[in-house]
Amino acid sequence: MQLALATGVTALVTGFFLAPLSDELDERAMDRALAIAQTTAARPEFAHRLATGPGPSAEGPVQRRAEQIRKATGAGYVVVLDTRGIRWSHPEPRRVGRHVSTDPGAALAGHEVRHIDEGTLGRSARGKVPLRDEHGEVVGAVSVGIAYEGVRERLLEAVPELLAYAGGALAVGVLASLLVSRRLQRQTHDLAFSDISSLLDEREAMLHGIREGVVALDADGRIRLVNDEAQRLLELSPEDTGRPLAEVLGPGRTADVLCGSVTGADLLTVSGGRVLVANRMPTGDGGAVATFRDRTELELLGRELDGSRGLIDALRAQDHEHANRMHLLLGLLQLEQYEEAAAYLSEAVGVQRATAEQIAERVEDPLLAALLVGKATVAAERGVALRLTADTRLPDRLVDPRELATVLGNLVDNALDAAAGSADALVEVELRTDPVADQYDASLADFDVRDAEATGTDVPDAGASEGEGRNGGRNEDLDESAAATSFQAETEAGDGDGAGDGSGGTGIVLRVTDSGPGIPSDRRELVFAEGWSTKEPPPHRQRGLGLALVRRLAERHGGSARAGEAACGGAEFTVVLPEALHPAGSSG
Repeated sequence: MQLALATGVTALVTGFFLAPLSDELDERAMDRALAIAQTTAARPEFAHRLATGPGPSAEGPVQRRAEQIRKATGAGYVVVLDTRGIRWSHPEPRRVGRHVSTDPGAALAGHEVRHIDEGTLGRSARGKVPLRDEHGEVVGAVSVGIAYEGVRERLLEAVPELLAYAGGALAVGVLASLLVSRRLQRQTHDLAFSDISSLLDEREAMLHGIREGVVALDADGRIRLVNDEAQRLLELSPEDTGRPLAEVLGPGRTADVLCGSVTGADLLTVSGGRVLVANRMPTGDGGAVATFRDRTELELLGRELDGSRGLIDALRAQDHEHANRMHLLLGLLQLEQYEEAAAYLSEAVGVQRATAEQIAERVEDPLLAALLVGKATVAAERGVALRLTADTRLPDRLVDPRELATVLGNLVDNALDAAAGSADALVEVELRTDPVADQYDASLADFDVRDAEATGTDVPDAGASEGEGRNGGRNEDLDESAAATSFQAETEAGDGDGAGDGSGGTGIVLRVTDSGPGIPSDRRELVFAEGWSTKEPPPHRQRGLGLALVRRLAERHGGSARAGEAACGGAEFTVVLPEALHPAGSSG
């Protein structure tokens, strides 16, 4: 096919070249004839002989001189004629003295003429000019002709050479076509054009049909391709194609992972409030293809499973403790110590009820109160005392209790992990409204808040915390004894006033401290990075996302999250949410 195409193109180009070549040779022949005629007519001797000579003669000076010019120039004929159209010269002497075969009227009228015409010598390219005397009067004309056979011969002589060039060009074209064809076959893996078209259609259907984000990058890190799922997860648009991915996403872990600055398999990152697992594979041209999937729902299920397991362990401990209480009560009854038994039972029930009431009094939102009771039960099972500070006071006008439950649940879980096993294990929670939080930039001016990536509208971890809250609520209904044992509410003077409701402010300050080993100062920002953790990951999910989500949720509401050192030497996490409450008196 390539050979036929190259041959056809070569023949077409040759034809296009030959068509104007014939006209070009005709034009050159007529121009040459006219130039010879002009040169001949410029000789004054011809006009003088025509004006003073005895008449045309085959042996006369005009004939001899015209023949000399014809032979010197290679013209077919040089004819000098007078105003009557009588020849004074001709290549055939017998025609001297006869009238010319073509009309000389234009030349005798003073015009120069060039054309191709038939004459006594056959078809020729002709040039005719007037012959003037010294006064400028037309006394005759000069007609010069170049045989048309000569023009045709020149054309025919040029054809073989032209065909030789065309043949060479054809050979080069065929060779180049074969080389290009071989190269294309290697690059396309010997696929036919129809197969390539089918593969392209299949690729488009696959890329836009799978539920996994795909971003293809060139060697310079510019976006070459992005499918629908990638646009949704990374909040990209088709107009971003051709732009550097790092510029589109902005600085952060997501850009580092997808651009290859961070290497590894199944890397975790958080983008737009979604937990993503990303992989990156380089391509042969220096680019790369990054794939990522949304693990938010799986992460939520994993956290809910962790909460369920913790509550199961707490219920198992409560069952054991309840059995001990029943054995003690049975012993008192068998010893007929009825008053001691009644006092013991009243004290246990009263302490449990008082503890629950203290939680509900300080934390009026039912979801957060249930979450704290559940966490207190888990803390008791792990030998950790969980208590609220005297300043804790939270009204029931949260904008989004689920998000605050997510933040609180993650911080308390981390604090319990850190404090477990330490001497006098303690986790302290402070949750209060604070008007100063509305201007938190001033209160945190000495703290360098890390720039965060732009977040989306999803709340990825709220469902997990909600599940923990529900389990905590059921735990409170089942048995309050564990909470009474582990939850120690501080009762100091002025407890009834506390921090108040912030005088109608909308800001919240959440602080969680623990008695664990603390966090080194050089790692207090690193703990908020996605995927960073000092703990072994559980079998069903990866760690290193809780604190990253805490910071994302805080910054999403215009707040901040930071890590510091507690007074007891452990870790202290402070979260400021300036717009977490509805204004006092509003219907929200």
